[in-house]
Amino acid sequence: MNVDKAKKRIAKQVKKGFHGYPLVSLEYFGKTPDSASEVVISYTEEEGAESQKQTFVSGSDAREDETIQSALLKIIERADAKTVTEVDGVSNLPS
Repeated sequence: MNVDKAKKRIAKQVKKGFHGYPLVSLEYFGKTPDSASEVVISYTEEEGAESQKQTFVSGSDAREDETIQSALLKIIERADAKTVTEVDGVSNLPS
């Protein structure tokens, strides 16, 4: 799938706001605010439940990686997520 198309579909899900569980959350990490080398996707089945997390790593910017963006979209769709959230910007990689 085209990277722009995948990003638009994810953004559309994020814009819907909170509609209950299951919830999928995306957070991008990088050494600088300009480039995200990792993305962590978290899946929460119900309120109070432990999140399941998966990390994707990219040699370039994960936000522009077609394979990663397509995989994130597939996870969101297959999880039948009612809510999708995304942390704004790029968080610093933990030391």
